[in-house]
Amino acid sequence: MSASSKLFQFGKQHIARGIGRSTELVIERAQGAYVWTVDGKKYLDLTTGIGVTSTGHSHPKVVKAVQEQAANLSHGQVNIFMHKPMLDLIEKLQPKMPSPELDTFFFWNSGAEAVEAALKLARQATKRQNVIVFQGSYHGRTFGTMALTTSKTTYSAGFGPLIPSVHVAPFPYYQQWAAHRADPQKFDAEWCSQESLNQLEILLKQRSAPEDTAAMLIETVQGEGGYVAPPKSFLQGLRKICDKYGILLICDEVQSGFGRTGKMFAVEHYDVVPDIMVMAKGIASGYPLSAIVSRKELMDRQPPGSMGGTYAGNAVACAAAKATLEVFEEEKILDNCNARAEQFNAAFRSKLPSILPKGVTADIRGLGLMLGIEFLNAPAGYANKVANEAFKLDTLVLTTSIYETLRLIPPLNITKEETDLAIEKVLASIEAATKSL
Repeated sequence: MSASSKLFQFGKQHIARGIGRSTELVIERAQGAYVWTVDGKKYLDLTTGIGVTSTGHSHPKVVKAVQEQAANLSHGQVNIFMHKPMLDLIEKLQPKMPSPELDTFFFWNSGAEAVEAALKLARQATKRQNVIVFQGSYHGRTFGTMALTTSKTTYSAGFGPLIPSVHVAPFPYYQQWAAHRADPQKFDAEWCSQESLNQLEILLKQRSAPEDTAAMLIETVQGEGGYVAPPKSFLQGLRKICDKYGILLICDEVQSGFGRTGKMFAVEHYDVVPDIMVMAKGIASGYPLSAIVSRKELMDRQPPGSMGGTYAGNAVACAAAKATLEVFEEEKILDNCNARAEQFNAAFRSKLPSILPKGVTADIRGLGLMLGIEFLNAPAGYANKVANEAFKLDTLVLTTSIYETLRLIPPLNITKEETDLAIEKVLASIEAATKSL
């Protein structure tokens, strides 16, 4: 038995069974777009810790910032004093916001915690209790966020009762709307966008009165729900409805933020400014940090002591986040993200049709390097077959959603040559999965 296998068996005995894993690898080190097991086996990583290591694994500038900060101040508890790494980060981060209005921050540790912080702010600021989420959303697995997550029942089954006052509205996932209609051409993106907005207005009349509704919480681009980017008209329609009724719009940019979609934040594709924005994952290149940002007048409605946490805005994580932003500027990360996205898309659009199973089509979608490939009309388990074939080719990819969908989440600084290799591996995996049917 290999060293990796022995360690994995040890882990199975002592790590909670509730954690699901896509591989049995035990990783010892990682650099850039690659990870190595304890046995020294190398894998091309197109998962980046589910969108976390945005500047690649162990980026030298981030590593140096972490080392220097750890030697000076590892922990400065936010309820006792302010620490300089957080203030330095805010100074660097605030100009990157979608609007100057978003100028006041609260830092926490994980995406789910930040979503809960946004919900706390919305309820406290509006004195209303209800929140509306959207079908297929993923917002976390804590007790609060389980009630907000609708992408899979796996995340909340057996844990009820969950928090009340959460209502679910349709999301314009037009690929699936069209797939189940006799005349799919009628159900294009704009039709689905308008119908979803119509249904939302009905929900406000039947289930959650506007005067009881604190916020609408939406992933700007759905992650676990299938890497689905809604039409521009949908996000803009939500903004109008929220303004009409005095409801706060919360955009969850945990997975779609920090350059993942080719802009600093996905809302920039939609010309929409949320009232509250949630950030995490790629914010600190692998270190646990999350944040919400809002207008000062909203944030100031919370009394001192209502927010906080032992590790909130950890000093080392803040230093890593500041270094991440410096890497973005110095290496022109957004330019690279868009160039590599074009490279992936061009290759998949030209080569995929000839290697798919008969009767199967591929919907290639997403923004920037938040890439989804949904295999429409594919047999059950086909996407998992593709991921398994990729693993045999020393390449790590993930599936997503309840549908047959791959998601590709490479580092934002992946090179042209590494992208060529990734394309080659993914196409070979799809071809092998087709032949195995």
